[in-house]
Amino acid sequence: MHAWVPTFAIYLAASMFEIAGCFAFWTWMKLGKSGWWLVPGTFSLIIFAWLLTLVPVDAAGRAFAIYGGVYIAASILWLYLIERQEPDRWDLIGATVCILGAAIILLVPRTA
Repeated sequence: MHAWVPTFAIYLAASMFEIAGCFAFWTWMKLGKSGWWLVPGTFSLIIFAWLLTLVPVDAAGRAFAIYGGVYIAASILWLYLIERQEPDRWDLIGATVCILGAAIILLVPRTA
């Protein structure tokens, strides 16, 4: 297994927790659901933030940039799996570009 696989798994898990937490707030604010949605939403966002601290990246800005690409792709996956909306080709192309960008930032060798 490549060394980047656990790092990608952390980013993917973080994105699912962030999206779930934000979706809970969306459900409360936009769909008029109970304020009780905020309880699991808040915990989900706390877990998301904690997970980002686990990635083996040397700077927060770089960790967040890599995460951004994974987050975008995970959001399109959420759109499909949870919201039952079919992504169009531009959603898929955009998500692919973002994952490629995140991979470049994560995988290129760094010089001191």
